Amino acid sequence: MVTWGSVTSNVGDLLCHYARDVEFLNRERELELLERWWASPAASKLALLWGRRRVGKTALLQRFADGKRTVFHTGAGRPLGDELRILSRVVAGVIDPGVRDLAARPFRDWDDLLDTLATAAAEEPLLVILDEFPDLTAVAPDLENRIRAFWDRARGRTKLRLLLCGSAIRTMEAIQEERAPLYGRIELTLLLQPFRPHEAALMLRRLSPPERALVWGLVGGIPLYLEWWDQDASVDENLLRLVCTPGGPLLTAGELALASELDGGELARRILYAIAAGRTKHSEIEHAVRADPARPLERLVRLGFVERMIPVTLDPRRTRLRLYRVGDNFLAFWLALVDPYRAEIERGLGRSILPVLTAGLDDFLGPRYEEAFRAHLRLLAEKGALGPDVVAIGPFWTSEAEPVEIDAVALAGRAREAVLVGECKWARRVDSRRARRDLERKSAALPRRREPLRFAVCAREAVEDAEADVVPISAADIFP
Repeated sequence: MVTWGSVTSNVGDLLCHYARDVEFLNRERELELLERWWASPAASKLALLWGRRRVGKTALLQRFADGKRTVFHTGAGRPLGDELRILSRVVAGVIDPGVRDLAARPFRDWDDLLDTLATAAAEEPLLVILDEFPDLTAVAPDLENRIRAFWDRARGRTKLRLLLCGSAIRTMEAIQEERAPLYGRIELTLLLQPFRPHEAALMLRRLSPPERALVWGLVGGIPLYLEWWDQDASVDENLLRLVCTPGGPLLTAGELALASELDGGELARRILYAIAAGRTKHSEIEHAVRADPARPLERLVRLGFVERMIPVTLDPRRTRLRLYRVGDNFLAFWLALVDPYRAEIERGLGRSILPVLTAGLDDFLGPRYEEAFRAHLRLLAEKGALGPDVVAIGPFWTSEAEPVEIDAVALAGRAREAVLVGECKWARRVDSRRARRDLERKSAALPRRREPLRFAVCAREAVEDAEADVVPISAADIFP
């Protein structure tokens, strides 16, 4: 368990602790893809791994590199000479540079480095990981071109495996564009996503399923934030330590995320605040920020900070009926419940603010639990439990005089017929018969239904009196 002192005094130690002890409860699919890339018959190989900060990229790479001959370097925006000197020391500890003393004669430039690594991998594979690659290109703008020229002349003549990793989503995506120097040369591209509910549950094993649901609803699927939660302490104790204390890790994490990860800068920040304040339509957001939000919104959606909500029965390419919400659980929690009190918490009023913050948790967690419910239905569909031809699962609503809202609808077949409708409540217990009647009534608004229609009802602890055509779901199913 990470102590308060280790969080506040040495973030580097915390990240190392996390990478060693926590991450590999998950990421089996990603590891399999990396191992397949490593073992493929091609000689030299190039891969790209990217994702948000603190999503676990470095831990995944450390696990993948375990047992392999590896040069692992993390860029930090240092002057180019310093980056090459540090790389020289790392390389000297992995390969035999012959008569060359890399401490006395470090690499002169990237060509010198790449040629040396290619020679060292002439007979035996060598994995080279350049982590935070965008920080390297910031001090060496020609690095992509250098790698392209090297790759074109060395491909097939070396067993070098080069893996580029980074957190700057925009930069990492640009590397893959058609006009980019490395376009067409990358064998594997892998975007690392936050943990889904059932994956986050594995990091919270000492909590009950409803408690796991609450923690995921507040901090989302970022592994480091899940690790910060003390499973032996109460919710109030955790919120006091993490949020309601000056310098608390989660109190500062929101501001750090906004400062370091928003590609759209100040406009993207204002858009997030507008959505968090309840402005969910494009026109409302545009009015609030007094600018065209289209491009920053697109970026925020791709980052996972914002979710574009469209009725599942509509074609997203053709409909203008859409709403926006803060898609990242932690940012939604921070913007809605924490940030309004942040200045006073920093002044020492956190303990008296805590009950005000906790009073809003139930209202906040309802929509988050609905998304966990939909994620669980997608897992069931993936396993074939909802039928053989489910093609989409999502919310449904109408904008008519008497609007209808359904938390989850599963569509099947080319005709996209509704085969299941579901309702989710952030309540301890739900009466299944009443929920089923409501769903039956609401389902009349769906454009196409396949009979017999099935129903799913979700509660935190128990669904009572479930009939044969009702799938009862609780936090124990979603967060096993």
